[in-house]
Amino acid sequence: MADQSPARAPAAPLDFIRSIVEQDIAAGRRGGRVATRFPPEPNGYLHIGHAKSICLNFGIAGEYGGTCNLRFDDTNPTREDVEYVDAIEADVRWLGFAWSAKLYASDYFERLYGFAVDLVTRGLAYVDSLDADQIREHRGTLTTPGKDSPYRTRSVGENLDLFARMRAGEFPDGAHVLRAKIDMGSPNLNMRDPTLYRIRHAAHHRTGGAWCIYPMYDYAHPLSDAIERITHSLCTLEFEDHRPLYDWLVRALFEGDMPQQIEFARLNLSYTVMSKRKLLQLVEQGHVAGWDDPRMPTIAGLRRRGCTPEAIRDFCARIGVAKKENVIDVAQLEHSVREDLNRRARRVMGVLRPLKVVLTNYPDGQVEEVDVVNNPEDASAGTRRVPFSRVLYIEQDDFLEDPPKKFFRLAPGREVRLRCAYFITCTGVIKDARGAVQELRCVYDPATRGGDAPDGRRVKATLHWVSAAHAVGAEVRLYDRLFSVEDPEDAPEGRTFLDHLNPASLETLGGCLVEPGLADAAPGDRFQFERLGYFCVDPDSRPGALVFNRTVSLRDAWANIRRRV
Repeated sequence: MADQSPARAPAAPLDFIRSIVEQDIAAGRRGGRVATRFPPEPNGYLHIGHAKSICLNFGIAGEYGGTCNLRFDDTNPTREDVEYVDAIEADVRWLGFAWSAKLYASDYFERLYGFAVDLVTRGLAYVDSLDADQIREHRGTLTTPGKDSPYRTRSVGENLDLFARMRAGEFPDGAHVLRAKIDMGSPNLNMRDPTLYRIRHAAHHRTGGAWCIYPMYDYAHPLSDAIERITHSLCTLEFEDHRPLYDWLVRALFEGDMPQQIEFARLNLSYTVMSKRKLLQLVEQGHVAGWDDPRMPTIAGLRRRGCTPEAIRDFCARIGVAKKENVIDVAQLEHSVREDLNRRARRVMGVLRPLKVVLTNYPDGQVEEVDVVNNPEDASAGTRRVPFSRVLYIEQDDFLEDPPKKFFRLAPGREVRLRCAYFITCTGVIKDARGAVQELRCVYDPATRGGDAPDGRRVKATLHWVSAAHAVGAEVRLYDRLFSVEDPEDAPEGRTFLDHLNPASLETLGGCLVEPGLADAAPGDRFQFERLGYFCVDPDSRPGALVFNRTVSLRDAWANIRRRV
């Protein structure tokens, strides 16, 4: 598949990674080529942090006329699944990127085994028969050097024999591992004879039962980069201490152009957890409805919530690429989503908590249509015709019988505007036996059609509404942040991130009403419900049973923060 990443000129000033790439091109290093890769492990769904890496890897390749491979790091068969492979492909495509080649670490299993045999033959690797606890004990600590394994001095012949028998399946899991022979006294723990292969009798999603030994990530990853002639291997800061091993393996087994590992700060987002293990825990324990739950930071969840790929790419561009870890305010993501939807979402009227309004002086049985602008940000979106009749619904929150001083919406004796329709005045209130307001009696001013008074009088509030006879029923899901604190992982002893779950992260409203033009809305369609927020049609929707997810509210907290600063 040809690379077709969304092209854009490099930002000015360049981030430190693009500066390195430009310097390499100018110096003719690696022939001036640019080749990157996005290497996810198919053991879960991608999240917003992966989106940053996707935008970086595919973006750099597109900007500098290079290539970017999608390579699945499928070296752990007990945690990986085809479901995750398919989801990852869908997410990358949805974000707007196309890979130069789709590859798997498992494509190289035979070559990786051959490289290991070469290391053993050259005395650079050995089979160790210590168990995991013993290996950990021999490794030492940050302040004390490691100790050689008693099996480190095995002969090349014995190592080759044992490694071949490991592959043949003669030994149970954990009986032996293959380790690099580097330096047990190294100040870097990753260089203290790291494990390269382990025995794991488990079927692989691509190779089935062909293998019972599998390479470790730190072994497979650099060699896969080298096989694919990657020029710039971009990864997050936790791999900085692994770079000496990356370079050692590549130099030991390849000649010529070498890939360069460059580390950048991962994305940390407030009110969010990014650990795949913790996200899997949320799914498996039923705290969310699945990987694509709109409260999840997964790309699938953001898509289902109604975010656009353009908004995600904009967010990733705004936060940039840094060398130091920091936490990004989730309000900045919401700001990017809100800005994008403000430009593209069609305005509609929906009433989430309906309150009946009867216009007593409007002709009974009469129906007219009023013109409503589809998007004031986009003149080409035009207008639509919305039915208006004697019986309407407004929001319950738009009426108070005894309003405070700064409440300007509807109240007894007060006049307000109905969006693009008429001025109305409340003349009566009907309550149930408990005193709850059930219905309003109002009169309309026929001279104010379109929402303006010919005598120039003004009102202080404009309300949205739907016609009772024409409105379409809907369920609306109001999503909020999944966690109630900025750092969910900051939990006192004896507690976990789960103790910070927000009990109000989802409110489901039935009996909502939307204007009739939404009757044929399809899953994924996005709208601005006037005065309420941005909403997306959920895949759970069926003909006659619409379901909307609130993507984000109209209030832009991030813009307010920036203005204060």
